[in-house]
Amino acid sequence: MPKKGKHAEMGKEMQAQCKRAKVDTDRSPSVLNFESPDSLFGSLISPIKQEVFFKEYWEQKPLLLQRNDPLLAAYYQSLFQLSDLKELCSQGLYYGRDINICRCVNGKKKVLNKEGKVNYMQLKKDFDQKKATIQFHQPQRFKEELWKIQEKLECYFGSLVGSNVYITPQGSQGLPPHYDDVEVFILQLEGEKHWRLYKPTVHLAREYNVESEERIGNPTHEFILKPGDLLYFPRGTIHQADTPLGISYSTHVTISTYQNNSWGDFLLDAIPGLVFDTAKEDVALRTSIPRQLLMRAEGTTDSTKKLSSLLRRLADRLENTRELRSSDMKKDFIMNRLPPCLGCDSDPLTPGGKLPKIDSKIRLQFRDHAIITVEPDQEHSDEIRREMVYVYHSLKNKRESHMMGTEDDTQSHGLRFPLSYFDALKQIWSSSTIYVKELNLISDEEKENLALSLWTECLIEVI
Repeated sequence: MPKKGKHAEMGKEMQAQCKRAKVDTDRSPSVLNFESPDSLFGSLISPIKQEVFFKEYWEQKPLLLQRNDPLLAAYYQSLFQLSDLKELCSQGLYYGRDINICRCVNGKKKVLNKEGKVNYMQLKKDFDQKKATIQFHQPQRFKEELWKIQEKLECYFGSLVGSNVYITPQGSQGLPPHYDDVEVFILQLEGEKHWRLYKPTVHLAREYNVESEERIGNPTHEFILKPGDLLYFPRGTIHQADTPLGISYSTHVTISTYQNNSWGDFLLDAIPGLVFDTAKEDVALRTSIPRQLLMRAEGTTDSTKKLSSLLRRLADRLENTRELRSSDMKKDFIMNRLPPCLGCDSDPLTPGGKLPKIDSKIRLQFRDHAIITVEPDQEHSDEIRREMVYVYHSLKNKRESHMMGTEDDTQSHGLRFPLSYFDALKQIWSSSTIYVKELNLISDEEKENLALSLWTECLIEVI
């Protein structure tokens, strides 16, 4: 049985927050609102308002919402249950890829995986007899309601959103104390889970790490999650959880986002484009570095000062730049995110309705699933590389490979246009509706071709 902290150690601040949330939720919050990404997130953290959440909690401290709403508890339970595993195992799940069997032993994670395909009877035996936790990877690949939630959250955050389900038998703990490199939302689905949170040793951590009991001290927060409850904590928050004795098992889903999505990551992505553009106009960036600078173990005072001066010139240019290029992060997000959730029974997206003509009024579809970038021409790398406009979208992404790291299944979907099409594309993206003839292109033929190209990819519809 894992060593437990004292319940009296729960911080007064968290205790007050729990009480306030309980009082507010007596009004019985409705089940999640899927009208828009904004309404979905608002209903997920209800009764806390979004502006309060981002001002007081996001990246700062944990938020616990303890709810006594049977409708919400029943809805959460429908997202994933232990009983779902039997059917899923019959579809072909594999150890390591889809499922991990693990247990915390003496402060360390012990993995009990077998080889190859998962046999449900063996899985249940390890669960019952070895008190092992079942960690199910990326259940949104199989459960439509989780796909629906996570797709909306990816639109809301503009960042990948993954999930794992943890099913832990009574009197057991799956993982040792650790912190993650993601923002975490815990939804308690079945049973109860005893949680302990600790002060971060690394704020807003950039990597996963296990911490020892001796190093982390006493919990700052300690509580029990029940079905319908939600817990949020920032990346870097040290945590551990176990299923109490007397509770047959606990099921929760961890929804996570904002991995590698910091200002530092954005700088790494945006600075190369800024340097490239600035060097075209600023001769200072085109002058040579000192002879043998690359041969030295460390830079000289002169070279450091020169580099600082160049960085200030870049900063000056940046202040006067309206559009900051961020191609790689944008593409990575679009290529790897979930496709729109249109229902399991719906047909694959195909163009429909009227063909766009010069007099047609058109409207952008799936705005949250498409981006415009300006990049060097990828099809003529041996020539002087002209800049082209690329429209990437996630409408044809594979839900089955979401967040699984299977690069063979990952490819970009989209269109390539001359740079002269950029303004017309921005018109479409910024307008609720627009006539094809109003597009900022020279000829009617170009206007029709642009509209037809977008229509073929299901990105616009004719009104």
